[in-house]
Amino acid sequence: MSIDSVHMNVMLKTEAIARLVDVFRQYGYDGTSMAKIAEATGLGKSSLYHHFPGGKEEMATAVLDYLSQCLNTGLLAPLQQSGEPLDRLRAMNRNIDQYYNHGQKACLLAMLAMGESSDRFRTQVSHILNSWIEAIAEVLIEADFEPELARQRAEDAIIQIQGAIILTQGLSTTAPFKRILNHLPETLLQPVIPSGLL
Repeated sequence: MSIDSVHMNVMLKTEAIARLVDVFRQYGYDGTSMAKIAEATGLGKSSLYHHFPGGKEEMATAVLDYLSQCLNTGLLAPLQQSGEPLDRLRAMNRNIDQYYNHGQKACLLAMLAMGESSDRFRTQVSHILNSWIEAIAEVLIEADFEPELARQRAEDAIIQIQGAIILTQGLSTTAPFKRILNHLPETLLQPVIPSGLL
């Protein structure tokens, strides 16, 4: 096989994975059929199995790998840069807003973490979520929060984001998602009030 052919195959597979993201995001693993995959990618069954010999499961794994790369470049990178914690959290928010189309796109992680097939992807999903949580927590630790509280606030941030996505889709309004993102950086950095002052 020539270098050009290899390059073309890599490009086709990369493009197919990008299109598969939306299929699995919309239907989840159990609801995604080979017919839907073929329609979304424009590839026939033989081409799909050429690129993904392991079938649908390999495709979903490739999609999660793709998501992990997006997370590293889009969400984690701003958090890991130098600068004020508030500015870094706001940069993460802008990327979250863009990635989820203002809350109108379902969460791929949630779709693959639920259903009968959830055990297949638990390790990958857990790794992606933990990476995101730990990146937020590191920013909060730099802002002088205790590690345990920083972890709790980072987890709460993901809960709020995911909950807002569900509300946005269920209520057909982006208002909950926008509200959460607008206040999230400041909420995460809100000082702890000593119990004696409550």
